[in-house]
Amino acid sequence: MIELKNVSKTFTLHNQGSAVIEVISNVSFSVAAGECVALTGVSGAGKSTLMRMIYGNYLTQFGEIHIGDIDLVRAEPREVIKLRRDVLGYVSQFLRVVPRVPTLDVVAEPLRSLGDSEGDAKASAAALLHELNIPQRLWPLSPTTFSGGEQQRVNIARGFAYNYPAMLLDEPTASLDAANREVVLSLIERAKARGSALIGIFHDEAARDRVCDREIDMSRFTPGVAA
Repeated sequence: MIELKNVSKTFTLHNQGSAVIEVISNVSFSVAAGECVALTGVSGAGKSTLMRMIYGNYLTQFGEIHIGDIDLVRAEPREVIKLRRDVLGYVSQFLRVVPRVPTLDVVAEPLRSLGDSEGDAKASAAALLHELNIPQRLWPLSPTTFSGGEQQRVNIARGFAYNYPAMLLDEPTASLDAANREVVLSLIERAKARGSALIGIFHDEAARDRVCDREIDMSRFTPGVAA
């Protein structure tokens, strides 16, 4: 479902004499349907950079990133937008939403964009918000006003609202208490059971051991970083 072939990334620091920094080099691995792979390695090993490349936020200088039958590196912008809508979900650590949009609408939006009725989309969103212990009195409010842990749970609800065939998870259990951490791990296990392919960054070692099938140590793909 996800396949990377010889993926490399450099950054050019234009305000520092156009110095070129090689971030990752020749990353190759694949993730099958129903599998969860963890990106590991020391700080600076390129884990978050690679996640942003797979999602299309960072350009890839060399290599191929296949999500299903689309090579993200060579895809047109309209193909990337469609891929994100239909195929590739992303649970970020950071909440990025339009201010003043109610939480229920934020979570329901991915389903509406895929053609679900307003009622069905909001019913599915409500079920997830309830499961993730977001009080119903908060649903009409913008999540920008919430605590960090509440915002993280809204991100998770939005990410899992639709059954994406592929998902990227950036520290999905960060900022969560034990009860909500258990809910998130259950959501990941259910996604695997229905055949989603997942790539995640998990600094929570116990969570990683529970839901991940194997690890990719990014240190070995990072020039100048010891594995």
